[in-house]
Amino acid sequence: MFIFVLQTIWLYIGELAGKDLDTEIILKFLLYFSPKLVPLVLPLTILLTSIMTFGNFAENYEFAAMKSSGISLQRAMRSLTVFILLVSVTAFFFANNVIPAAEYKSINLRKNIAKLKPAMAITEGVFNDLGTINIKVEDKSGDNGQYLTDVIIHKKTNRSGNFTVIKAEEGELVGSTDSDVLSLILKDGNYYDEVQASDYSKRRNKPYLKSYFDEYTINLDLSDFNNVDLEDESYSNTQGMLNISELRQSIDSFATSHNEKKRALTENMYQRTNFDNIAVNLNPSDSIKEIENTILEEYDTYQAVQIVNLSLGSVNGALSHLNIKKSELKNSTKQLNKFEIALHEKYVLAIACIVLFFVGAPLGAIIRKGGMGLPMVVAILLFLTYHFIGIFAKNSAEDGSISPFMATWLSTLIMLPLGIYLTYRATTDQGLFAFDNITEPIRKALKKAGIIKPKRKID
Repeated sequence: MFIFVLQTIWLYIGELAGKDLDTEIILKFLLYFSPKLVPLVLPLTILLTSIMTFGNFAENYEFAAMKSSGISLQRAMRSLTVFILLVSVTAFFFANNVIPAAEYKSINLRKNIAKLKPAMAITEGVFNDLGTINIKVEDKSGDNGQYLTDVIIHKKTNRSGNFTVIKAEEGELVGSTDSDVLSLILKDGNYYDEVQASDYSKRRNKPYLKSYFDEYTINLDLSDFNNVDLEDESYSNTQGMLNISELRQSIDSFATSHNEKKRALTENMYQRTNFDNIAVNLNPSDSIKEIENTILEEYDTYQAVQIVNLSLGSVNGALSHLNIKKSELKNSTKQLNKFEIALHEKYVLAIACIVLFFVGAPLGAIIRKGGMGLPMVVAILLFLTYHFIGIFAKNSAEDGSISPFMATWLSTLIMLPLGIYLTYRATTDQGLFAFDNITEPIRKALKKAGIIKPKRKID
């Protein structure tokens, strides 16, 4: 956990450093983020410690002493198996209750930091992107850095370029924890607005409007600025904040909404065809080209062209509408898949603890190495395989390439046969791989071919 917390600090050092944050707030940041690391840390910990423990037993001939006393490997693993079952049950309740609460706390802490300390978004001496403006200040002061000196602001517009500039001697940031709006109060300044003349020749003179103000207030919407969680995902992606019952309700709601959208799209596309209003009797034996020529021949050239253009416009409009709805349905499907993945992850953590224990314990008994050397290397390689398979599968499940259930359980299902195989090999006192089963048939074939001569018996 300590190693992964250090990695978290390294990943988010850019968001914590230079923000004038109190030590208490930074510790809360790490405290609320730490539970989210448990699904990553706990399986690796169980895998590593089981390899180290049973590797030490085997290396120091403890298993040999146990077997000479009539204690089998299954009996030696019995107490730890019970302990791992308790750990897995605890991990399930932890994932269902503690992690969602920590996710909720971490996101809201981040949101409150920006409101209680709004100056954290502004660095002195450089332009800072803050919502709809780019702002540069020479100096900050006050307990929360809310008082600004020598303020320069460029307002963002839909046009390319900076056409509105505001300069002020002083400024003050005023925020409230009950609102997503941050007020920037400017004092003793000027407002410059470049005029875009309709005549291009007049634009070369760069005309502008200038006004002076004693006090000017800019209200900034911080919802987009704050709506980023600690994993750089959208704030609306709140599946990590829900427990199992809430996830099930959300999935039902999303599924109902998704099906309703598909039904509405089907009805809309059917209405666009206008089939109900067509009163022309078509002969099934006629080809489409013959029907088209027969219809258009009833009109003169101008009217026929108008009909064709109108038809093409209707088709293009329908295709455009279909593409937009297709994108909406894709996003809806992705959101639904994320919630289903979050639901299955609650169960996977508990099962993964058991499966990885039965991978690590017999593997340690087979390789007969304890300590932090070879067991650490083997555990990391196995866990990286387990972890990356899970990541790739979940990424594929978000866009619907595979089912969320299979994506979430895939890495655990792959490790399950490995655990069964290693447990069988360890309990039957066999090596990691049965090389004799491979080499013996080859040796016999070479003997029959005369390449290898059989050994002579000496009386």
